[in-house]
Amino acid sequence: MFSLEGQTALVVGIANDQSIAWGCARALKAQGAKLAVTWLNDKAEPHVRPLAEDLGAEIVAPLDVRDADQMDALFAQIAQKWGHLDTLLHSIAFCPRDDLHGRVVDCSAEGFGLAMDISVHSFLRMIRRAEPLMPEGGTCITVSFQGASRVVEHYNIMGPVKAALESAVRYAAAELGPKRISVHALSPGPLATRAASGIAEFDELLDSAARRAPTHHLATIDDVGAYCAFLASREASNVTGGVHPIDGGYSIVA
Repeated sequence: MFSLEGQTALVVGIANDQSIAWGCARALKAQGAKLAVTWLNDKAEPHVRPLAEDLGAEIVAPLDVRDADQMDALFAQIAQKWGHLDTLLHSIAFCPRDDLHGRVVDCSAEGFGLAMDISVHSFLRMIRRAEPLMPEGGTCITVSFQGASRVVEHYNIMGPVKAALESAVRYAAAELGPKRISVHALSPGPLATRAASGIAEFDELLDSAARRAPTHHLATIDDVGAYCAFLASREASNVTGGVHPIDGGYSIVA
């Protein structure tokens, strides 16, 4: 029904073959997109580089989103290699462990600031750099969770952080719509990723979600990837500003 042939996509957030970003990268590639893939640091590179090579990524580079020079270098490489960028996928989040496992009201200013910077503001920084590379329009996608809109036990401070991310999506979509740049948040239900494993009692949340979802199935990274690839297509160019649940209907159940 749609093709990404000839399009280019930057995928940020692959940690291993269970990452949401990995599912999205595979789907984008399957529909014909050329890929740029990043890794976080030296520890992550041996896990990410082989995956990027499996997909034939044309650009493979380091990116710590707190490092402005690294981010500038990445987008300069994209501009030199391709001259444009069609899709940006931002699938990263972080909160210091003590702040993540504590009460929201006890979250330190430093922990809150770091969580907001890496999980939210880095998306805006990347959009700002992607915008000049999208003169004919494009798609910017991030990843949220239903803890942004309702209280999910043990999700704690990441709930308010993801709520800020979803609000940023709406405002960015409104600002960039005239340039035909769409902005989205994918909102999978609970997934067994490495990042999610840091949430206390996450296995219980997975079991509960599978029981309660109308389909009785958790979403997979392939489910998320398929939705991501569609939003990156020209057929979805008039869709923007949404938070898209991909959760077997889990989010509709009281």
